[in-house]
Amino acid sequence: MANILLLGSGTQAFAIIKPLHKVGHHIFLLVGEKGNYADASRYVSKNVYSDLSYSSPEYIELVLQIVASEKIDVIIPMGDKSAEFLSKNKPALEGIVNFKSPDFVNFMSGYDKNQLMSLCQEKGYPHPLTIDLTRVDYEHDNSLKYFPYPALLKPNCTTGGRGMAIIHNYDDLLRTYPETHAQYGNCHLQQFIKEGGQQVKIQLYVDNNGNLLQHTVLHKVRWYPVKGGASCCAVTIENEKMVNICHQILKDIHWIGFADFDTIEDPDTHNLLVMEINPRLPACIGAAVKAGVDWGNILVDEALGRPLKEYNYRQGTILRHLGFDFLWFLKSPNRFKSNPSWFNFWGTNVHFQDFDLFDSKPFWIGTCHNIKKLFNPEFKKAKSGTSTI
Repeated sequence: MANILLLGSGTQAFAIIKPLHKVGHHIFLLVGEKGNYADASRYVSKNVYSDLSYSSPEYIELVLQIVASEKIDVIIPMGDKSAEFLSKNKPALEGIVNFKSPDFVNFMSGYDKNQLMSLCQEKGYPHPLTIDLTRVDYEHDNSLKYFPYPALLKPNCTTGGRGMAIIHNYDDLLRTYPETHAQYGNCHLQQFIKEGGQQVKIQLYVDNNGNLLQHTVLHKVRWYPVKGGASCCAVTIENEKMVNICHQILKDIHWIGFADFDTIEDPDTHNLLVMEINPRLPACIGAAVKAGVDWGNILVDEALGRPLKEYNYRQGTILRHLGFDFLWFLKSPNRFKSNPSWFNFWGTNVHFQDFDLFDSKPFWIGTCHNIKKLFNPEFKKAKSGTSTI
């Protein structure tokens, strides 16, 4: 039995708290706002709310205070920024509380999308054609003039598609880049992968020696917004080739712990291309958990140095997000063509990302919270217009 502190919430936290509670762990949450799924769960022992920035000195002081007062044994990040916080503050936190994270230089080698693309180009790993805009004179470089537009202008470090913009030609880049750079920092220009291909997420856990301890693979069948957004239906699959490629990338950058890769299929070549690394559990991780791989307890056992259990991973497990899938049905022209069918609500292999019959309060709280976000102009702007994972 251990005391677990989750930094952040969301449906990824909702997916792991019940299995953690089932084996006797106590779960504590440090979150920025009320209304997320996990903080309303019956399986959470205590919520602490704070609007402090992860980069502020007060935030690490708050974390240390919670670790001491609640006798926290393990910290697990639920978001990109909390994962970045743990990596950046690894020297200060190691020895006080248990967690697994790469050193910050190695963390940024994977989290920084441009650094990741540079590695893929150097090593020959499948990825979209990419130009590092910090290395060229964007106003005069011929490689940008003759780039195969349309393209995506992407900040090197951002989450949820924020700051990404579709660039239709060189003049469009000249107009868009200065403002994007001013708001989001360094950027890169990337080949736009047209719609029609699969979106596949690959989760891996590597130990201190780079050994692969566990993996799962999720096929995002539907997502909302329909032009590129969060999963509303995912199915567990296997893809040995891409697992091996992603594992090799993690070894190249000396990664430690959990990583979630976003890959997208080029519909012209049918090749899966590496797009980015998420340094935390994805929101649809519940598909892998329901398929037999208990990611929450894997993270805890590995952080505490305990032997990992063997898990029987089942392909074909379906995870649906009821709220987002309903919105997808309203907006998608493929509402009657999807496989698995949108009307498939029952079966031993069908599960729900945002609903648990025995812990139903989070569904109502989280759904109301998401409805409010849909009417937030900044959220709508961040989530509109790009076809990315």
